This record gives sequence, structure tokens and C-alpha cells, in this order.
Amino acid sequence: MKALFIGGTGTISTAIVKRLAEELGWEVWLLNRGNRSEVVPEGVHQIKADINNEEEVAKLLDGMYFDTVSEFIGFTVEQVERDYRLFKGKTNQYIYISSASAYHKPAASYVITEGTTLANPHWEYSRNKIASEEFLMKKYREEGFPVTIVRPSHTYDERNVPLGVHGKKGFFQVIKRMQEGKPVIIQGDGSSLWTVTFNKDFAIGYTGLMGNRHAIGEAFQITGDEVLTWDQIYQTIADALGVKLSAYHISSEYLSAVGDKYGFDFEGSLIGDKAVSVVFDNRKLKRAVPDMKTTVRFDQGVRIALDHVLSHPECQVEDPEFDEWCDRVIAAVEESKKLV
Repeated sequence: MKALFIGGTGTISTAIVKRLAEELGWEVWLLNRGNRSEVVPEGVHQIKADINNEEEVAKLLDGMYFDTVSEFIGFTVEQVERDYRLFKGKTNQYIYISSASAYHKPAASYVITEGTTLANPHWEYSRNKIASEEFLMKKYREEGFPVTIVRPSHTYDERNVPLGVHGKKGFFQVIKRMQEGKPVIIQGDGSSLWTVTFNKDFAIGYTGLMGNRHAIGEAFQITGDEVLTWDQIYQTIADALGVKLSAYHISSEYLSAVGDKYGFDFEGSLIGDKAVSVVFDNRKLKRAVPDMKTTVRFDQGVRIALDHVLSHPECQVEDPEFDEWCDRVIAAVEESKKLV
């Protein structure tokens, strides 16, 4: 079996490529700029090109046919329209990575299925994913274009620690605040439910959909089965660090309002995604992929991530602007308490 990945070296796709090449025996090709070649397994073929240069890519792919084409860096309708032109008649299956943030929040039920309404007025990223899904499914219905939609939720790997509130430079400043004993902002009251998925587990579900005739024309969400509150997520991280958690709860609406002037898009990432409880019903996926299961609990995955991050200085990207913002917001909330 032969697969092409557009991207292929990100948080999610790295684990999938590794599983295909090292465990399942697929012939794997990557189409990207070659910026992270060090994570590419031995034997994987690379086509170095910018997918946005459609004419050049069409020439490079001339005469090639793939059992599956996997799109990991398609964020707009224009990009999937380009893919449709490039791969129509050249693949048995086109898998598009959408997002679970496309589901309406708050949904009518906190239990999310693939039939939950897609609508997100708070986040342009999610609206673009919805529009891309609609274009692709229209091509499937009208022309038989062999699309499969995959909706990940919060997926992480050894280079990332999943959080609810962080700055533009990522998660590490929150880890540093924990290590220094400083209060850490958690959205809401910390009791809403969330699911985080280690990329190795995600890869089990994803590769089970590749070349699977039952996946054509269908959408699947892929998450682990472990459900945690946000307080439990942060406490698990603190436990792994061996420090005491100083949790400071602030409403998502307040964070959105005071973060906007600093360019922190908490309306999208919180109100449009992480502010409400969600529990994913993965029965549809497990019918198509019986092997899908959680093998890495969060307490295990976060230790893997922290061991890697704390031993690799390049992963320790500090964010003084976010650190100062946290202190100012917490001070402002404390001051407002004196007015009551």
C-alpha cells in the first residue's frame, strides 16, 4: 500500500508516518518543505516542495498514484480545492484532517458524536474547517471523490504539554510558573470535562481508516477514551513535575476580554472550544477500527512529554509577555474582590 502525506512531520502525523513505515509496511511518501527531516523514519520518501505551488507539485506528482493521500496542513477551502484538482483520479482515498473544534459549542449534549452540529461562531479556524469539509463532501456526493474526514481533538506528543490557557509561544511558560510556585490560570472553575490524546494512540485510529472501504464518504472523530477535568489535567502535570499546583480560576469570558488586546485568541480557543465539557463517543470509529484503544494514559503521556521537554533546551521556549500578563490579570481580579 502506498500513501502520500501533505505535511507528515507534525504532532499528529509524525506518529502515523512512523507506525505505517515501521510497523505496517506501507510505502510512505511525504510532500513538504523538508524543514523537519530529522523526524522522518528511515525508508520514507520525501518530495521537497511547497504544496501551495500547484503547478510545480503537479509536475512532481505526474504519473504517480496513491492508495491514500493524507492532508494535514489544509486550513482553508482554497487549499482543499487545490488538493481536489491535484488528486482527483490519482488516489483511492483522500483523508482530510478537520477539527473537533468544528462542533457547535456548547452542543445540545456534552456527549459528542459525528452527527453533532458543526458550527463555531467564535473561531475562524473552525469555520474554515467546516467549509472545507462541506466542499469535500459535496465532491463526494456529486462526483464520488473518495474523501474521509477525520476530526482530532486535543492531541499531543513528547514535545508538547496540553493546556487550556497559554501564550503565543506555547506551553512552557506555564510549566515554568508551576516550577516557580506561581499561580497558574485555569479557565472556568476547572470542573469542565476534556479529553487529551497521545499521538501514538491517535495513530492507531487513523491508520485503521487508511485503505478502509467503510471510511469513504464518512467522518470520524479520533480521541482517547480517558476523560479528565481541567483541574485534573493541571494537577497531573504538577504531580509529574513534583510541585504543588497553585490553581487560579478565571472565567473564559473574562480571559477572552482581557486577552484580546495582547493578541491572545481566547474567544476561539476557550469559548469556541475548551470552555465547555465535551466527551467523545468513539463507537463509530471502533466499529471501523476494532484495534482502537487508549494505550497511553495522560499521567503516562505527560511524563513522557516532560522528560523530553526538560531534557531538550530547544523545547523550553519562555514567554515573558504571557508571564507578565498572567500576573497582571491575577492582580486585577484580586483587586476587584476588594470592591465588593
